[in-house]
Amino acid sequence: MPDLLIASCAEALGRDDDEPLLVAALAARGVTARAADWADPAVDWAADLVLVRSTWDYARRRPEFLAWAERVERVATLLNPAAVLTWNTDKVYLRDLAAAGVPVVPTGWVGPGDDAVAAVAAWPGDVVVKPAVSAGARDTARFAPADRDAAVAHVRALVDGGRTAMVQPYLERLDGEGETGLVHLDGAYSHAFGKGALLAAGPLGEGLFAEETITARTATDEQRALGDRVVAWAADRSGGPLLYARVDLVPGADGTPQVIELELTEPSLNLAVADGAADRFADAVVARLG
Repeated sequence: MPDLLIASCAEALGRDDDEPLLVAALAARGVTARAADWADPAVDWAADLVLVRSTWDYARRRPEFLAWAERVERVATLLNPAAVLTWNTDKVYLRDLAAAGVPVVPTGWVGPGDDAVAAVAAWPGDVVVKPAVSAGARDTARFAPADRDAAVAHVRALVDGGRTAMVQPYLERLDGEGETGLVHLDGAYSHAFGKGALLAAGPLGEGLFAEETITARTATDEQRALGDRVVAWAADRSGGPLLYARVDLVPGADGTPQVIELELTEPSLNLAVADGAADRFADAVVARLG
């Protein structure tokens, strides 16, 4: 029987809604899977396949996480691969997408010596400030024009903490439409879901992730086309189809979709919102076990 390990983190064990659905679907196919904390030194990762899933604490210790991924890859098949995790765990990857002609949310990048005031003032309305290395919307905040000083302070706090800060315009259509997540499994479109807008004022707290409102959603043809394009581009960059990918889209001022994130590391796939999604994921995993 194939040996499959699901990489999680200590705080997420038993909290990932996708995990029991996937484990049950794998069991129905004769594959036993169990979750383990990626940072647990007692775990032997020499399995047939190690599946990265709810490693949601990686942003707090990214170098350690990437070193773990490289070690695992020496003794097991790691999906998604370590090189993909390295690229995808820093949102600077959005620059690569933009350079490839993909419509992404306009972003200002602030590092040491950069002008935080100018970055925040680049857009007239609300702005969103976030760290380039983050997960679960931690340390992400939305600021109104009247709160520019607070936005600048948050940018500077991130930079002073050794992080690159991102400043983006808050897209007003989000309040009514929210985000649309497109899930692809082994390169093929699986399903979509809706995610409520970020409405909090001030940085979201220190928890593992921010609570989200998830709903089933039918993607438009335009959203599907953009998602397919992004996933195909990522596959070309990586040398082959990725086992899982999530493309998060937001509506621009004219309603056309823009990419806000491409999640290839530890995205929630929200398998419960779409009939057959867990089965499709399990089939993709079993195919990789060969």
